[in-house]
Amino acid sequence: MTTLLTTLAAPDPGWTTEADVVVVGSGIAGLTAALELRTRVPRVLLVTKDALSSGSTVWAQGGIAAALAPGDSPAAHLEDTLVAGAGVCDPAAVEVLVTEGPARVRELVALGALFDTDGGGEMSLTREGGHHADRIAHAGGDATGAEISRALVAQLEAVRNDPGIEVIEHALVIDLLTSAGPVTPTSPDGLRRSVCGVTLHVKGAGSRDGVGAVRSRAVVLATGGIGQSFMASTNPPQATGDGTAAALRAGATLGDMEFVQFHPTVLWLGSGAKGQLTLVSEAVRGEGAYLVDVFGHRFMPAVHPMAELAPRDVVAHAIVRQMAATGSDHVLLDARHLGADFLRRRFPTITERLLEQGFDITEEPVPVAPAQHYHSGGVVTNLDGRSAVRGLYAVGEVACTGVHGANRLASNSLLEGLVFAHRAAEDIASRMAAGELPLLEPVPRPGPTGLVMAASRTRIQRVTSTGSGVIRSAESLAVAAEKLASVRTDANLPEAVAGDLSAQPQTAEWETSNVHQVSTVLTATAARREESRGGHFRSDFPERDAAWERRVVASLAEDGTLLVD
Repeated sequence: MTTLLTTLAAPDPGWTTEADVVVVGSGIAGLTAALELRTRVPRVLLVTKDALSSGSTVWAQGGIAAALAPGDSPAAHLEDTLVAGAGVCDPAAVEVLVTEGPARVRELVALGALFDTDGGGEMSLTREGGHHADRIAHAGGDATGAEISRALVAQLEAVRNDPGIEVIEHALVIDLLTSAGPVTPTSPDGLRRSVCGVTLHVKGAGSRDGVGAVRSRAVVLATGGIGQSFMASTNPPQATGDGTAAALRAGATLGDMEFVQFHPTVLWLGSGAKGQLTLVSEAVRGEGAYLVDVFGHRFMPAVHPMAELAPRDVVAHAIVRQMAATGSDHVLLDARHLGADFLRRRFPTITERLLEQGFDITEEPVPVAPAQHYHSGGVVTNLDGRSAVRGLYAVGEVACTGVHGANRLASNSLLEGLVFAHRAAEDIASRMAAGELPLLEPVPRPGPTGLVMAASRTRIQRVTSTGSGVIRSAESLAVAAEKLASVRTDANLPEAVAGDLSAQPQTAEWETSNVHQVSTVLTATAARREESRGGHFRSDFPERDAAWERRVVASLAEDGTLLVD
């Protein structure tokens, strides 16, 4: 039996404020939610872990997928998404994504996002893995996320002096405040708990200071992914699973946690490389680059009819098998035949970043290997972003909408954040107008309170990467689970050895506690799913099993016991 913390240890709040809605995160999902809510509710507070422009969206290279071309259709986009999702997508969620997506992308253009255009002035569309049509809109060649972020941040900066919106930068949300608020006649949902705000720590550069509390009627989590649970990831350092872990502690249900997307082509810098690694976008393969092993053999045509454009899980697993067959720790991405001028024009950011690392993609094959890139699971929501905690919403990568299933289709992530942030904002405004989201008093949660020591983070990352990485087994997962369970929290320390050995309430400990909880749940759900599907591959169960066309979910009991079903 695994027991996790239900509250992170923290000093009492030194200041308190109120808002109707707190939005946590400043990627495409958080910025969209905040901008949409500003016109619908009296007061919105946006909290972001770093600077306003530092969300994970900035790092998205490839583009945003939508059926915008005359020969394309939402139905075709839906079919490609369902195929990539490997039988466990929620078709209703995918339908929402592909039908509402084109209008949302056009709204981005109206907000000032400058997408690349062709000679006739029409949006230039390209193709990526798993897509059977050119439907990927891109900006700056390979800087789509940065351009979308720039446009949305500019919109927010333009209204930053509006009394109806406040932005707190350089702030980490520690925990969600909850209440056992009564079920009202207008909200007969039967949920056992309501969210009523957040506790947060504002670092010195923020607009407030120290630990504070914000009481609110609703909270929207848009905190991104879990990349820092692994030794090597394309995610920024801020991706420590804060929203996912906070939602779990607050009583939300997590789903599809075992489905982790390992991007096939991440720059290989040696076995000791860690932290945020350089991604070589799928769009490079979309333009015609191909994969060869260390002996120069191109292997993907024999693996899948779409060759290098097969879904990411197929390509990643093929690379791992080819590495094993050749006794190497990487393969090579060869784009030389595309021409130096084309590569520099189409992929200026990638070309520059590779040159900074000593590789010239125009002149030589680039060493690549799979690394953690995206998390298909997260906080289980309905089609409006509602979680199992009243008033708590999740949008973007932190959410499990059912759109991605076992494997996200390339460039669907930006679209998901955009579409479902709109829907969440509309739903919150509607419920507030109906009196369904009152301002409630927080009450302490039962269960253990404590912290994981920051010094444990590297060990946690190594255990997760080894036991719950690209290829898993019952043995590797059991070893990982045992090692994660042995990680010490100050809640478990006897008073006699407390003091210098105990974790201190500070950013490093709060983040490490979140990383530990996410890794523990991921490992437990991966052990439960005894098959291989999408971003979950078991060497002891290498085939897909129709009996597992279902979602594995996780939650905490009142005493912190981890429940997986």
